[in-house]
Amino acid sequence: MQEEEILGKAYDSKLMKRLLYYLRPYKWYVGMAIVLSIIVSGLEAVRPYFTKIAVDVNIKQHDPHGLLITAMLFLLVLIGRGVMQYFNAYLTQWIGQRTIFDLRMEVFRHLQNLSLRFYDKNPIGRLITRVTNDIEVLNDMFSSGIVMVFSDVFMIIGIIWFMFSMSWQLALISLSVLPFLFYGTFLFRKKAREAYRDVRIQIARINTFMQEHITGMIIDQIFNRERKSYDRFDTLNAAHRDANIRSIFYYAVFYPVVDIIGAVAVGLIIWYAGGSALDEKITIGTVMAFLQFNEMFWRPIRDLSEKYNIMQTAMASSERIFKLLDDRSIISDAKNALPLPTVKGAVEFRNVWFAYNHEDWVLKNINFSINPGETIAFVGHTGAGKTSIISLLSRFYEIQKGEILIDGININDVKKSDLRKHIAVVLQDVFLFSGDIKGNINLGNDAVSLERVKEAARLVGVAPFIETLPRKFDEEVKERGATLSVGQKQLLSFARALAYDPRILVLDEATSSVDTETELLIQSAIKKLLAGRTSIVIAHRLSTIKNADKIIVLHKGEIRESGTHQQLLAHGGIYYKLYQLQYKEQEMD
Repeated sequence: MQEEEILGKAYDSKLMKRLLYYLRPYKWYVGMAIVLSIIVSGLEAVRPYFTKIAVDVNIKQHDPHGLLITAMLFLLVLIGRGVMQYFNAYLTQWIGQRTIFDLRMEVFRHLQNLSLRFYDKNPIGRLITRVTNDIEVLNDMFSSGIVMVFSDVFMIIGIIWFMFSMSWQLALISLSVLPFLFYGTFLFRKKAREAYRDVRIQIARINTFMQEHITGMIIDQIFNRERKSYDRFDTLNAAHRDANIRSIFYYAVFYPVVDIIGAVAVGLIIWYAGGSALDEKITIGTVMAFLQFNEMFWRPIRDLSEKYNIMQTAMASSERIFKLLDDRSIISDAKNALPLPTVKGAVEFRNVWFAYNHEDWVLKNINFSINPGETIAFVGHTGAGKTSIISLLSRFYEIQKGEILIDGININDVKKSDLRKHIAVVLQDVFLFSGDIKGNINLGNDAVSLERVKEAARLVGVAPFIETLPRKFDEEVKERGATLSVGQKQLLSFARALAYDPRILVLDEATSSVDTETELLIQSAIKKLLAGRTSIVIAHRLSTIKNADKIIVLHKGEIRESGTHQQLLAHGGIYYKLYQLQYKEQEMD
């Protein structure tokens, strides 16, 4: 939450320069929008001048024909302004939508390239806020901030020019209240800034709370924590409501103050101009025009105050977005990365050391090799480093020391996409996307045909279940596979891995959450399907790895034993103790 509480400057030239970069592809449209804004402002500012001509010329000279012409010209100005304003509004909104589309795609692409180390440290709720709320805030700046500021500024300039051209005395009288306006605006900006900061903090807290508690809803319900969670959300929601009310309060005070200052200006105009008009020093038309100018003058002033708030929110949001984009937690390909079109499946770890944090080593001097087509299993207590090994093989993390080789080639020297194309992983915690069965097996890859999808499903034994569904392989899958059992999800993930026909297959506790019948089904499929493939199996159930070509026992990040099942039992070490412990547990069951 600390990052959310940081509020940058109201205007930061470096941030603004980076934001304007996203407008570069649409610079001609931006230029056109600015021109349209200037035209709209000019047509708006000229309106009171028609009142002066109508009163001081046409009516005074009793010229009905001239009055009709003035009225017709005034109508044409209004129509022209309306048409220009339509195109200007459409164009500015179009620019804003295109720009935030580009920015949002860049942020999402960057998130895809970030390493898992980044996601280990950053809450999902915060990242969702970046891609949604923060980028949407920038839409206001791109669509109604940057361009429309020109409209307000030019309108103010145009009004002041007309006022001084008609009567510099009345112009000075009208503008004499500006110091009070500037002081009120200064106070408003300060209070609005603080209020906005509170609103942003509360939004971030709500997003984080919602993401966490919806994901963990089953825990709330199992332990009857619904009321406590509800009360906690009630507190957060109330804080957000109160922060918004405080923000609204400052706006509710500021705008009436601006209206009062404008009313004072009107009073001064009537007081001074009334006496001058009686002495015929100022015409009635000039007085009427000034009253209209005065009313029009305060409107862009209020709009500029709103633009300040938009700028404030945009600076804070852009600072967080660019901080995310500047994060270099990316595992990049080498400059001259080698392609890896084919793989035989030989894997070797040479003196590998790895730590998630500094030198808190998770793996220490790991050495092992796997020949093509061999099955190797890793066992050990939780935290021994088993899952870290398969994460390093797929290059989700960078090692600190040593080498990892595939077919004798250092994986740091090949393209990540080529490397991962030859490796399929079945995790214990299966993730399914919302969509359909077929899409969750081929992951939208057209190269994986429906026939291959069906064959993979048949080989792992999930096809009979799919055939019972109303739409079979087109059956809808809810978010995270909510309508499927744990065993069914794991079978689908197994079919997903096999459909890609990898040379290296990794099973990370792939059978830990299925029943005995389903496990036997998977084991039967494994015997047929892993022939000729290099496979790495991580399992707590030692009975599932008896037939592995080699079993490696990890303990506190080090390889303590290795050999076949029978060799390790005969050795009487850690593996033997683990096996005896599970054997006793099974007997007790």
